[in-house]
Amino acid sequence: MLRLKELRQDKNITQGKLAEKLGLSRSTIAMYEIGGSEPDLETLKNIASFFNVSVDYLMGREQKVDNNVAGVQMERQTVKIPVYGTIPAGVPIEMIEDSYIEDYEDISADLLRGGNKYFALRVKGDSMLPKFESGDILILKQTEDCESGAYCAVSINHTECTFKKVIKKMNGLTLMPLNPDYEPLFFTNREVAELPVTILGVVKEVRRSY
Repeated sequence: MLRLKELRQDKNITQGKLAEKLGLSRSTIAMYEIGGSEPDLETLKNIASFFNVSVDYLMGREQKVDNNVAGVQMERQTVKIPVYGTIPAGVPIEMIEDSYIEDYEDISADLLRGGNKYFALRVKGDSMLPKFESGDILILKQTEDCESGAYCAVSINHTECTFKKVIKKMNGLTLMPLNPDYEPLFFTNREVAELPVTILGVVKEVRRSY
């Protein structure tokens, strides 16, 4: 029995995205997962290669994973998280549709210990220059709170999502751009609670392509 669904879910990748990566249809992936059809040997090899496992492991013939197999070791050590080009305001991260996912990024599986959740966001615009450039990939830990001075994805009034530096004060908080051409946004404690202003995630890593 194929371990395809298990591997796909472990890497947090949708059937549609997997089908796109493998050059197959989404319905074909669905049929493989429920046992309605079986891939040929070449397709099995392609799937196993994508997930960095052996064909035997993919087909369920290996009950125990060999830690000495480089590909399997990588499978255990990394997971894929979605990269969002935009975050729909007011929608929980877990509920965002596939259409908002631009790509996937690998992160260490150790980061997910203890029930931690991560997602990625592609920076768009210049409000956070010079530290963050348009096109940067931010790796964020999903959380509803942060320390003052943290760089966060923030939802405002269920209508807007933004990426800013969060400065906490006794009487409220400020969403601070780094580019002086943009004005900071201040919210009183009452506004934070009533609008509301909600932290979606805190930046833990920045990835930039050159």
